[in-house]
Amino acid sequence: MKKISLSSWAIPQPLDQLVAGAKKIGYDGISLGGFPPFGAHPDLVDTQEKKDALVKLFRDSGMEVADYALDMWKYDSLKMTEEWRAEYTRALKLAKELNLTDIMRVDTCTPPVVPMGMTYQEVKDFFVKHFKEMAQEAAALGFKVVWEFEPGFIINEPKNVIELVDRVNEPNFSLLFDTCHAYNCALGLRHVEEGLKLEGGILEFVRMAKDRIGLVHVIDSDGTLNETGTSTHAPFGEGNINFDEVIPAFLHEANYKADWWAIDLCEWPNAWEVAEDCYKFVAAFNKKYS
Repeated sequence: MKKISLSSWAIPQPLDQLVAGAKKIGYDGISLGGFPPFGAHPDLVDTQEKKDALVKLFRDSGMEVADYALDMWKYDSLKMTEEWRAEYTRALKLAKELNLTDIMRVDTCTPPVVPMGMTYQEVKDFFVKHFKEMAQEAAALGFKVVWEFEPGFIINEPKNVIELVDRVNEPNFSLLFDTCHAYNCALGLRHVEEGLKLEGGILEFVRMAKDRIGLVHVIDSDGTLNETGTSTHAPFGEGNINFDEVIPAFLHEANYKADWWAIDLCEWPNAWEVAEDCYKFVAAFNKKYS
């Protein structure tokens, strides 16, 4: 059986309240965001007293941290590369001091538009270089790095996603495979390179990602984008994903070995109201398939 976590960034409330509420529902842990105002950001957890309090919160509750989503979004990676990388290093330092999880999440952090003066191949080469260096930096501290691809950020075509992770070729670097994002990326939403949607949809994408998945975010998708230009993270049953096909594919075809199913209700209105139903849905397929 895998453990089940809830994304903290989807529910805007103080972490102590979120942890207590999630534990009451039955969650095993939290996917911890570094995003203000309630995340574990270096500017917010900036004293030893605050760091100790955060560690104590999880220790005393018996809840775990599945993964840590680094807040790097305020810097466009292609236009503010030095700042983007510096923020990454700051977040890694905090994560090492907290020592709550060994999984760090990163994003390409720039819209799916090739900047003037660059080719798409040069963009891909840029991320191979920097993700490789970032993985090596994380490895020196004992961390794994998972990259979350999505329609809202560049490099989201399934073929290019797989090729990029293979080119990075670091043992601690893998994919964060969000079912909602993968569903939409397979449809071809916001692709830079045309002709790369998958006829076999998300199921084909899962199979393509065999042995490359470091963490799975599970949530439904209705095939639409939200107002921010990325995937609508619909609660289970309000979308089109057949989890009775997808979950066995993760386990038996993609060889997904990590300990967690992480529920991500990112940008869903009133996410707390559906957090219990989402837990029950995942707990049911966890029992059935894991």
